[in-house]
Formats: sequence, C-alpha cells, structure tokens
Amino acid sequence: MTDLPGTALAAAAALVLLANLSAALTVAAGAAKMRRLADFEPLRDKRRPKVSIIVPACNEADTIEPALLSLLALDYDPLEIIVVNDRSTDRTAAVLDAVRAQHPRLIVRHIAELPDGWLGKTHALSRGAELAGGEFLLFTDADIHFEPTTLARAMTLMAGERLDHLSLTFRHIGGGPLLNAMMIDAGAGLFLLFRPWKAADPASAGFFGVGAFNLVRKSAYTAVNGHEQIKMHPIDDIMLGKIIKRSGFRQECLIGHDCLRVRWYTSPGTMIHGLMKNTFALFNYRAAYVLAGVLVVLAAAVLPLWGVLLTTGPPRVFFGLAVAVRLLSAAAGARFTGVSLKAIPFTLVTPYVNMYTILRAMAQTLADRGIEWRGTRYPLAELRKSMPILWP
Repeated sequence: MTDLPGTALAAAAALVLLANLSAALTVAAGAAKMRRLADFEPLRDKRRPKVSIIVPACNEADTIEPALLSLLALDYDPLEIIVVNDRSTDRTAAVLDAVRAQHPRLIVRHIAELPDGWLGKTHALSRGAELAGGEFLLFTDADIHFEPTTLARAMTLMAGERLDHLSLTFRHIGGGPLLNAMMIDAGAGLFLLFRPWKAADPASAGFFGVGAFNLVRKSAYTAVNGHEQIKMHPIDDIMLGKIIKRSGFRQECLIGHDCLRVRWYTSPGTMIHGLMKNTFALFNYRAAYVLAGVLVVLAAAVLPLWGVLLTTGPPRVFFGLAVAVRLLSAAAGARFTGVSLKAIPFTLVTPYVNMYTILRAMAQTLADRGIEWRGTRYPLAELRKSMPILWP
C-alpha cells in the first residue's frame, strides 16, 4: 500500500525546497544584473548641474558630524548642503552650529513645530526641498559616510542616461554575527519584494528607493508633488521611488557598497526597536497580511531545519537541501554585503527574530493605535490613509 502521509510529507518538503531555491535564484540573478557605481567615472563636465543635498536630523548628535564632514568633502561642484534639524532634544543643534562655524557654506534650518498630517522626517525632507536651489536633490540620512567621488559618479549616470531618480544600496559596517545575519535577511527580503534590478525597466512594476541615497531630478520631484502623497508613510524612501516610477519617470538602482557606508544599527535589539515604526506599514497595516507573512516565514525558513531533525527518508533529504540552499544564500549575501562569514549559521536563527519583530510591530501598533517615532506619536487612523507600499 502507498504511504499517503509519507508521500504528502515528501511532497510538502519538495515544495519548501523549490520555494527556497526559487527565491535564492531570483535574488542572486537579480543582484548579478545590477551595476556598481564604482565602475563609473566621476562627472568632470565644467557645466555640471547644481545638486542640493538634504539631510533630515532628529536627535543625531552622536552621528551627524562625521556624516556631514564626508558630505563637505565630496568632490563635486556646484553643491549646496542643507540640514533640517527636526525638533531635536539632544545636542544636535549645538553640533550643527559647531560644524557650520567651521564650514559656513553649510545651510542649517531648525524646525520647532510639526504640522498636522505629516511625519517628522517627511516634513523635514519636504522643507529641505523647498529651500533647495539645485537642479537635482539628493536625500540622505544623518549617519551616512560618503566616499568623496560618490556624487560625481552618480551624476555621470544622471547626465549620461538622463535619469530622473537614482538610488544606491549601501554597506553596513560593524555589528556582531547575529546582527549581520539580520542584515543579510533584511536585504534579501527587500530585494525579493521590490526587485530593484527592474527599477530601470519601464515595462516592469519594480521600483526602489534608499534613504541613504535618493537622488532625484527636481522637476520630477515637483511633478509628483514631492513628499505630499507620502507625508504620513514611515517607509518614505521606497515610497518616493514608487511614486516617481509610477509617474513614468526614469529610475535606476545601483550597488553603492564601495561608495556609501553606515552603521545602520548597533545591535539586534536596536534593529528590532528601530523596525517597530515601519514593519506593520510594510504589510499595509493589515493583520491578515502579517499572518500570511509569518506563515511564509514558518514554512520556508523555520520548517526545513525542524524537518531535518524530525523526519526520515525523502522528506529529510528535501528539508536538508532546503537548509543547504538557505545557508548558501546567506554565504552569497555575506559576500555581496561584505559582512563576515561568521554570520552565516546565525541565519538559521533569524527567522524566529523576523517573526517576533513582525508580530510585535503589529501588536504594538494596534495596541497603541499608532506608532511613536523620535518622540512623536502618529495615530494609526492617519497612517492608514497613506498610499500602500506593495499594493495599488
């Protein structure tokens, strides 16, 4: 007689293997198609267009000075650097004043109040754009370190390929094995969801944006009404990429690991805490989508290892191959991002961290009926009015 339960389990294990293999190949093949910014020569045209760099800052006293010094050292002109101090309660204002005293060309604006209907960061970005006099706007964060030729190389693409929006991936520096494993997972997940290698294809729905480096032609930014459409969306960087791409403008995303560096988070705990503000937004603030996502993580990333431990025969083989695929994918991710290979075995733990983060973010947002970000509370009813990130 046929062992129906055993056959069904083997079929399920085979499906899990295929799902892992498909996801791994999709991300690997897509990442291989992406160009590297470091492969482009800096723009040396004497009539280079003016670029305005806009840096929102809220309680960034510990990170902003070295980040600004890297911007001030950029090998590009004409250039203006605008820092918008968004209601900081730490020493950010004093740090900015000290840097400006040494570098008078730095433009600093202080915001004391936040208008209704805006997140602090999107409002600061919008205010910076209003002040900008450049033909291009570069939105970046207050902890990003730029290699001196980064902007000049990016402008080679903007000018040569007549792009309207260019985003760059960055290299995360520092962190222990678990944090780096979480970074590998996060990067692979974003690549799988948004397919940044398809951002340049006008026939594709793929789009992307990166808070560390979103370079936008000002005319395109104005045409989509700036940050107005996404003023209450906590994932503003990717959303900016969405509205620009959906409006028919030319977009591209490149690998910028040789040109941009940041210590994004300092520990697994700070990363989990930092994701509380935007993880539920990734699921459009819908509990059903969260539960579906958790089930996918369970089936694709948690089940294989338990299957190896608890099954025998063909199911164990399929589950074992799925675990091998996951570890090989982690190795490729470590090589791609430049983190230590010590992170690889910890990717067997990160699915549990991911599920905890997703469920905690949903529960906390629903319980609080909103999110708290940098000392300001934003009601869930207002957040839900924002444009959804994944679904039209």
